[in-house]
Amino acid sequence: MPVTVILGAQWGDEGKGKIVDLLTCEADLVARYQGGNNAGHTVVIGEKKYVLHLLPSGILHTDKRCVLGNGMVIDPLALKGEIDELVSRGMDVGGRIFLSENAQMVMPYHKVIDELQESGRGNDKIGTTKLGIGPAYVDKVARVGLRVGDILDRDVLRDKIRNNLEIKSTQLQGRPLDVDEIVGTYYECGQELKEYIVDTSLIIDSDIKNNKKILLEGAQGTMLDIDWGTYPYVTSSHPTAGGACTGLGVGPTLIDHVVGVVKAYTTRVGEGPLPTELDAEMDSLIRAEGNEFGATTGRARRCGWFDAVVVRYAVRINGMTDLVLTKLDVLDKLPTIKICVGYNYNGQRLDNFPTRIKILKECTPVYEELEGWREDTTKVTEFKNLPPLALNYIRRIEELVGRKIFLVSVGAKRTQAFWTREPFSA
Repeated sequence: MPVTVILGAQWGDEGKGKIVDLLTCEADLVARYQGGNNAGHTVVIGEKKYVLHLLPSGILHTDKRCVLGNGMVIDPLALKGEIDELVSRGMDVGGRIFLSENAQMVMPYHKVIDELQESGRGNDKIGTTKLGIGPAYVDKVARVGLRVGDILDRDVLRDKIRNNLEIKSTQLQGRPLDVDEIVGTYYECGQELKEYIVDTSLIIDSDIKNNKKILLEGAQGTMLDIDWGTYPYVTSSHPTAGGACTGLGVGPTLIDHVVGVVKAYTTRVGEGPLPTELDAEMDSLIRAEGNEFGATTGRARRCGWFDAVVVRYAVRINGMTDLVLTKLDVLDKLPTIKICVGYNYNGQRLDNFPTRIKILKECTPVYEELEGWREDTTKVTEFKNLPPLALNYIRRIEELVGRKIFLVSVGAKRTQAFWTREPFSA
C-alpha cells in the first residue's frame, strides 16, 4: 500500500466512502486532500449508517488517524458538528484528527454569495450545493481568504472578516452580516477545535519516513475537477491525483498506487452534460434500485449507462494503477445492459473524451449491448461465484478502460464486497 491515492473516476458518488473504509483496515493514516462539506460519504457498519462530509471515512476505525489537508475548505461549525455527532454515538476521536492550519475556511458570507450567484444564473446554473465552497476557493486564489489557523487569534479574525465584508459589500447585495457575531461564533468554535489544528504536512511526512501505510482520499470525482472536468459544470478544486500532492504536501514520487473507484453505471448530480443519460423510465428504475440521492443535498442523481470513454480519460489523467467497481448489484434485474464504447460527433467516431464542452454536448454515445445476468449478486462473497454474465460484464469493462478491477462491491454494507485478486498486485 505504502502511499495510495483513492479517488472517483466519474462525476463523484461512486461509493468512495465505503471503499476507503474497507482499505483503511490496512492503513495507518487516512488523509483527505480537497473539497469541503459539499461532498458526502455514506458508510454502513452493521445496522448503523454514517454520513460524513468533512472527516475521512477512516475515522470510523477507532485505531486509525485522519488528516484534513490544506487543500480542503473547512466550515469550522460543520466540522465541529460532525465531530460532536460521532462522539454522541460513542466514537472516541481523541488524538486521531489532525486539521491543517493552512486549510481555507468557509465563512458565512461565502454561503450568501454562493446562493446569490447561483440564483442569478437563471438557466445557466452550475448546480452548486450553495454551501460556500466555490467562493471560499475564489478567496484563496485572490489571497484574501481566512486560513484555519486564523480562527485561533481573535484580532486576526476580526481584521480579516471586517476587510472581507467591506470588499464584498456589493456581492452581498445588502444582506446583513454582523462582524462581532461572526468573530464571536468562529473564535469560540476555534477554541473547541484547537486541539486538532496542526501542520499536517509534518504528520504525513513523519509517517512516510516511518514506512506507515497511508491513504490519500479525494472527494467528488475526476469529471468534476476544475481543470480536467466538464468545465464550467465542475467543483472548485482538484479531485484528481495531482490534487493529492498539492492538497497535502506530498511529493509525486512518494505515491505508490492510484486507485480509481467506478460505479457499474454512471451518475452525476446537478447540471452539465451526461452523454449516456437514460430515458425517464430507466433513469427512475436505476435511481430507485441504487438509492441515487445525494448524501449532502438529497438531490436526485441523474443516471446513465457505464461510459468507458469517461473512465479511460480518468485513467489517463490520474495515472490510475487499479480500479474498484461498485454497485454491481443495481444492475441485477436488467435483461440487457449497455456500455458506451465511444461517441458519435457529427458522423465522426470519437474514442477519446472531448474536453470542449460544446463538442461534448453534441456527442451521442456509441453503445455495445451485453446480456444481463438477472441473478441476485448481493449475497455473493467470492468473485468466482458471480454469475458468468456478470463476470463477462466486469471483464469487458477492464478491456475497454485498460485497467484491472481488484475489488467489487455488491451492496452498501462492509460485508458486501470481495477481492478479485490481491490488492495493488500487477
